[in-house]
Amino acid sequence: MTLHEEIRKLQKERNAVILAHNYQLGEVQDIADFTGDSLELARKATDIQADVIVFCGVHFMAETAAILNPGKTVLLPAADAGCPMADMLTGDQLRELKAKHPGAKVLCYVNSTADVKAESDCCVTSANAVAVAQSFAPDQEIIFVPDRHLGSFTAEKLGRTFILWPGYCPTHARLTETHILAARAAHPGAPVLVHPECPKPVRDAADAVLSTGGMCRYVQGRSEPAFIIGTEVGILHRLRRENPDKAFYPLLEQAVCPNMKKITVEKVLWSLRDLQTVITVPEPVASRARRSIEAMLAIH
Repeated sequence: MTLHEEIRKLQKERNAVILAHNYQLGEVQDIADFTGDSLELARKATDIQADVIVFCGVHFMAETAAILNPGKTVLLPAADAGCPMADMLTGDQLRELKAKHPGAKVLCYVNSTADVKAESDCCVTSANAVAVAQSFAPDQEIIFVPDRHLGSFTAEKLGRTFILWPGYCPTHARLTETHILAARAAHPGAPVLVHPECPKPVRDAADAVLSTGGMCRYVQGRSEPAFIIGTEVGILHRLRRENPDKAFYPLLEQAVCPNMKKITVEKVLWSLRDLQTVITVPEPVASRARRSIEAMLAIH
């Protein structure tokens, strides 16, 4: 029996569904029942009939699935798959910041811990941050955590000023304007698409700033034969699979999130077999965090 056959057999026995983020290894994306960006996965997690959710991503993503599915078993195949950005802000630090700005509303990027979500008014993803922020009154003071780059991108789009936490994604922070200049020279005419977690100079030098799900939709509606992709390289697998007639080049080959790459097909199998590692979020943190996630999902 092949690994894939073993996984499908265990899936049936466990009544399990496999979700994978766009940054996962190609082999993991290929065995998933659903692959998407953070917003797509959060929406999918609210509509799962299975008893077991195998979340192929990083810890905060599995936490979010657990928060949205209190009656289900959520498994993270690599217990050590964390997120440096999420670790840059604690619930205590956010409480201190809120105390300094008592009238402010808190928008937190979904790339955050359950404790931070519990202290926030509404979550956002890179796909919907602008729409969510726009739902607040123009004169409403907003604290945006933990990603300063997505926060500044969102504020710029709305012509506003946010109170930003100085967090960032180390993988996206590696991308520079110089990389864009080199990529344009190597692939003339190919549009440059970058993620809003990139620093402002990179966003300003790109042709479009999009979430990974947004990138997938964007290229399907374009006639160009090639694209330069400025985000974690895992997305290239999905782009190439969905658009076999188009070419995709990474803005930087080394734009790799080591935590996203910790999950393998073997670990998915072991996770299903041993029901490990179970991710849970205690009360009352789970209920408070759920409110901020549901507030986001209610905004279209």
